[in-house]
Amino acid sequence: MVNRTKTATTNVGFTHEDFAKLLDKYDYHFSPGDIVAGTVFSIEPRGALIDIGAKTAAYIPIQEMSINRVDQPEEVLQNNETREFFILADENEEGQLTLSIRRIEYMRAWERVRQLQAEDATVRSLIFATNRGGALVRIEGLRGFIPGSHISTRKPKEELVGEELPLKFLEVDEDRNRLVLSHRRALVERKMNKLEVGEVVIGVVRGIKPYGAFIDIGGVSGLLHISEISHEHIETPHNVFNVNDEVKVMIIDLDAERGRISLSTKQLEAEPGDMVRDPQLVYAKAEEMAAKYREQLNAPPAVMEIPLPPVDDDYEVPDAMEEPEIPEEVVAEAVEEATAEV
Repeated sequence: MVNRTKTATTNVGFTHEDFAKLLDKYDYHFSPGDIVAGTVFSIEPRGALIDIGAKTAAYIPIQEMSINRVDQPEEVLQNNETREFFILADENEEGQLTLSIRRIEYMRAWERVRQLQAEDATVRSLIFATNRGGALVRIEGLRGFIPGSHISTRKPKEELVGEELPLKFLEVDEDRNRLVLSHRRALVERKMNKLEVGEVVIGVVRGIKPYGAFIDIGGVSGLLHISEISHEHIETPHNVFNVNDEVKVMIIDLDAERGRISLSTKQLEAEPGDMVRDPQLVYAKAEEMAAKYREQLNAPPAVMEIPLPPVDDDYEVPDAMEEPEIPEEVVAEAVEEATAEV
């Protein structure tokens, strides 16, 4: 009995003091910017305590739990869950580190959108707000902006909230926190897959500017530049078109990268100035003139033939591998000139 009592006294459990001394033997290096594994061991109303192996539990505030809005910590974290955390700030006065999940998601989201831009991918997203300049969307959790000039729809901007649009990337700049997208480019690309240069299409005049008219072609906008309206000089497109006019135009360029369709009625004129004098005549002959335009477009480039001088029958053609013999007097004259120059 005595021996057992002594043994029990000798094998006393690991005390808090022993644990503290053991921790002191280890040199922990946790720095802001590190990504570490941690386990949730206490969820609080506005955050959570995370065990990352440091002397003091680290803390993650609710605003750092996700790239998206979080109302309750339980939406993101569960007790005893282990996952990656980003060390956001160094130890405070109590030796506690501040963690973030949002920063990890943020970095990976930018990596993903850069990849999507490199692939020239089309993405879809809901518009969640609009302003004077355009509309706001979320791509991979990041806030993106669609300039008003790149929204191709007849709806007022205010009515677009909640609508899903196909989008192409215009600018992806993490350093400046700029993510700019285009609805117009996505539509033009889709439409371009069905259009060809030299094709005649029917459109509606949606806007007239001093430099040309914007024509709606099945939901996408093309520009009929003033220089492409007629072979005759035109002071202003208003002299030829009115808004809502239905017109026939020919496609002369498709620029998918810039999301632009260039149009022409000049190339459909049988006689210079027909578009000014009688647009209906131009429209009636549009397909015929477009066919001629396509023929010229697809014709092989003309080769200029240079007439050769007549061949003297008495002229002996030298062997291509033989060097022609130079008369001695010519050689002597060349040597004399070279010596004089020196």
